[in-house]
Amino acid sequence: MKTFSTLIVAGILFTGILHVAAQNCGCSPDLCCSQFGFCGNDTAFCGTGCREGPCFGPPPTNDVSVASVVSDAFFNGIVDQSDAGCEGRGFYTRAAFLEAVGNYPQFGRVGSEEDSRREIAAFFAHVTHETGHFCFIEEINGPSGDYCDENNTQYPCNPSKGYYGRGPIQLSWNFNYGPAGQSIGFDGLNNPEIVATDPLISFRTALWYWTTYVQPVLGQGFGATIRAINGALECDGGNPATVTSRVRYFTDYCNQLGVTTGGNLRC
Repeated sequence: MKTFSTLIVAGILFTGILHVAAQNCGCSPDLCCSQFGFCGNDTAFCGTGCREGPCFGPPPTNDVSVASVVSDAFFNGIVDQSDAGCEGRGFYTRAAFLEAVGNYPQFGRVGSEEDSRREIAAFFAHVTHETGHFCFIEEINGPSGDYCDENNTQYPCNPSKGYYGRGPIQLSWNFNYGPAGQSIGFDGLNNPEIVATDPLISFRTALWYWTTYVQPVLGQGFGATIRAINGALECDGGNPATVTSRVRYFTDYCNQLGVTTGGNLRC
């Protein structure tokens, strides 16, 4: 259990470590303000997550039905591998996931049908790893961690709140709870606990993080999604065991969904 707990905790540190150094834009009118707060005029600045300026429109969606791909059998096949006493059972439901997806029409519906199935497989591979097959709602030993970036004045910490990992892709750090709450419609800085008590908001935080930070790198292979999620904590030799775990789940889910994994599996 100690080893598994270590993997979960390592996985949880991912949310936003790569995105601490956001700046206020103040761009000229001909430039875009990127999701990280910098000015520019190419896809990295004007594409997914663009805050203001001449932002590019979202890519067209295809006709894939996420509900058809994420069947009861597929979803329950993940949940059923967790212990019957896990707190996540009954909290993480397919119905809550599909309702949350309604707020993110780009999820699983960009590119070819194979692209869509591969994205869905990738999402659930990371979720399975982060939550232990939908067992954990909150980070193991989360309250003992320090997830307040005091240098981030845009999303200042409430000293009485903890910004440790919560949800399917465990949201952590004040600089993620703040913007996630603004986007979804809850007070992320003063009520972070809602991510662990409201299953709809919980899934929506995972999809918010995914579509903001992970979806833009899907074309680079599954390894790029690991890097977008956990960066140096796992990649470049940081923790090859957790990388292997994520790749194993991804490969399994691709097989279940009838799609190839593509290249660049590791980061």
